[in-house]
Amino acid sequence: MRRLRPVLISLLLLTVAPAYAQQEGGNISLAKEYTRKGEHEKAAFLFSKLPTEAQTAPNILPDYLESLQQLNRHKDAEKLVKKAQRQYPQEQVYGVTLGAVYAAAGDQAAANKQYEKVVSQLSTAQVVPVATEFSRRKLPEWAEKTYLRGRALAQNDTEYGPQLIQLYTQSGNSERLMAETLRLLQNDEQQLPFVRNMLQNTLQDEKGFEALERELLTNVQKYPERAVYSELLLWLQVQRRDFTGALVQAKALDRRGRSEGSRVMDIAAIAQQNKDYESAISGYEYVLREYRSGQFYATARQRLVQTREAQVRDTYPIDPAKIRGLIGEYQQVLTELGRTPQTAPVLRSMAVLYAFQLDEKPAAMKLLQEVIDMPRASLAVVDQAKVDLADIYLLRGEPWEATLLYSQVEKSHKDSPLGYEAKLRNARLSYFAGDFKLAKSHLDILKEATSREIANDAMQLSLLITDNTAMDTAGVALRDYAVVEQLVFQNKLPEALRGLDALLQKYPGHALQDEAWLLKAQLQRRTGDYKAAVGTLEKITANPKYDVLSDDALFLLANIQEENLQDKEQAQTLYNQLLVKYPGSIYVAEARKRFRKLRGDSL
Repeated sequence: MRRLRPVLISLLLLTVAPAYAQQEGGNISLAKEYTRKGEHEKAAFLFSKLPTEAQTAPNILPDYLESLQQLNRHKDAEKLVKKAQRQYPQEQVYGVTLGAVYAAAGDQAAANKQYEKVVSQLSTAQVVPVATEFSRRKLPEWAEKTYLRGRALAQNDTEYGPQLIQLYTQSGNSERLMAETLRLLQNDEQQLPFVRNMLQNTLQDEKGFEALERELLTNVQKYPERAVYSELLLWLQVQRRDFTGALVQAKALDRRGRSEGSRVMDIAAIAQQNKDYESAISGYEYVLREYRSGQFYATARQRLVQTREAQVRDTYPIDPAKIRGLIGEYQQVLTELGRTPQTAPVLRSMAVLYAFQLDEKPAAMKLLQEVIDMPRASLAVVDQAKVDLADIYLLRGEPWEATLLYSQVEKSHKDSPLGYEAKLRNARLSYFAGDFKLAKSHLDILKEATSREIANDAMQLSLLITDNTAMDTAGVALRDYAVVEQLVFQNKLPEALRGLDALLQKYPGHALQDEAWLLKAQLQRRTGDYKAAVGTLEKITANPKYDVLSDDALFLLANIQEENLQDKEQAQTLYNQLLVKYPGSIYVAEARKRFRKLRGDSL
């Protein structure tokens, strides 16, 4: 019988062990449930009965630790984590957990000392899990130190770059994000598109722009042989609409790449589109001066005069003598470059000046017909001339001839910006004629146009028609307003002003009143009556009823104070008012730029 006892014991253990394991598993589940319910006293008791190996298991330790800390048993929590460290010495994550225990106990100095110890003892394999644990515990500064320590271990300045970029993005540390993003370019200039996208999403305010500019200027000086930093600085200056600074970088890149002024031409064109005429003129003059035999000379010659024309058009009141001077400059271009398909746009520009500024329609029509009949002229240029010619027919009161030409261009340029432009002109023609239903049918199609500018114009005119025919289905007041707008199109400004006064008197309190006041102010400015324009605009900005057009009126009011009345202080106040009151306005970017300039910020 005594010989059988060891066998019986073994059999007994085999029977009891699964039962014990089952009981232990039940206790673990119950303890976790107590933790979840906040019954930490019961949870801690059950966890304490487990073997040490179970207490420090990855799936049990967090719950046990939470219960101990909730009970303020910080010494027991410290002992538990130290057990885990002894059991899993290769897991530095437990070192982070220990630091968190000290922090929870209110001993931040001990916590920081522990975190420092973890970072100093890192191996390469431990960098990512430890940094992840710091991030999980919302300790981004220690996660950063971990990655930077890993970078030092790897002896590579760009190691852990994506992780640091993500960390800085999440923590909102824009300055370090920029520096880290730029560091990607050191070893791989192909990262430039990615870097631009990252910065585009990161830059939120002027402080961010300035920080990036400082960083880029440092890199341009530090690595003069690396064109990528000049490229990025050029991009930044365009984003900030600092075209003067952008031209400096463009000139340097042109010299470096021997591109004969290509970059300068690009920046000058963007400046021209943004109505920074001085910068555009400076760019074109530079190309004409430095690359007389270059491939962009003829284009720069034409664009220079076109920019001067735009500058004259935007300076009120328009001086007829300056218009004559522009026509003389265009004639010089034709004398120098010849009347060719390449200079056909010059003939178009001259025609528009003759027709709309000097009221010399026969001379304008002759020039446009020359373009239309020109051999080898591109279809786009010919059809643009047809649109201009149709506009002149409209000036002459011949709408059928106008709509015929508009429709031709629509058909030949279907689903293209020029075709959309022709359709918009046709819609406007119907609007002038008071056929609002036909006009709206054109406009509803154009609201889906790929050109944002055309789509916006179509949307605005469509809304004008909808808003003013909802209650008045005959659109009586709108017909009178359309007649005024046609007078404006024909450049008959005194007649248009008289028409607006009559409309405002005839329909007091009508929904069109704010539209009429805004148009009146625009015409008063064009005729040089700036103080009257200010008074008209203040009727809109002072009345909450006209909230829809208030940002338009406020921006125009600030423009007049800045550019025409030379009251810089008042203009600055008005731009700031727009930024604060209408943060979603389409004028915000330009208002911010002008406000900063008036405040004296360096651009």
